[in-house]
Amino acid sequence: MTDGHRQIVRETLDDHRALVAQFERDGIDVVGRVAEMITQSLRHGGTLYLCGNGGSAADAQHVAGEFVGRFRTERRALPAVALSTDTSVLTCVANDYDYQSVFARQVEALVKKDDVLWAFSTSGTSANVLKAVEAAQRKGARVIAFTGRSPSPLETLADLCLCAEARATARSQEIHQLAYHIVCDLVERSFTE
Repeated sequence: MTDGHRQIVRETLDDHRALVAQFERDGIDVVGRVAEMITQSLRHGGTLYLCGNGGSAADAQHVAGEFVGRFRTERRALPAVALSTDTSVLTCVANDYDYQSVFARQVEALVKKDDVLWAFSTSGTSANVLKAVEAAQRKGARVIAFTGRSPSPLETLADLCLCAEARATARSQEIHQLAYHIVCDLVERSFTE
């Protein structure tokens, strides 16, 4: 490994450690409240819906898998749907309406009052995510946001927001992953105790 590569690795780890410290300082209560909101919704027959673009779509799908499958402990399947997974719906809506409507149209069709929409957008400005949040609010659903910049339109709209503000999107996503794994653990424990 070259000295230049070694320096990049060290800088990346330094950035990551600083964000973990920020998360520990500012995010613990938010993560606890996110888990409580989801648990309350699921206990009242609600469903967790998730959306995001690119890496955030992968995060949404990851979380849905942890809820429908299991995180660490055997328990009943928990209803969670990533809105980025139905290619027929996504392409139909994008073609017949516009790409900004791909999540909002699904929210209009599926989301109910006791549900929760979990929106991932590191920029906090993704138009299709913002439209989905607005649609969820019209339906009376609660909204969780995971962002990478503050302030942002998404943060302003959400009931709860975890902001992992970093220079690099990847660093924000690393904190999002840590935080949503903790949420998955907390929610799962509430259904296995």
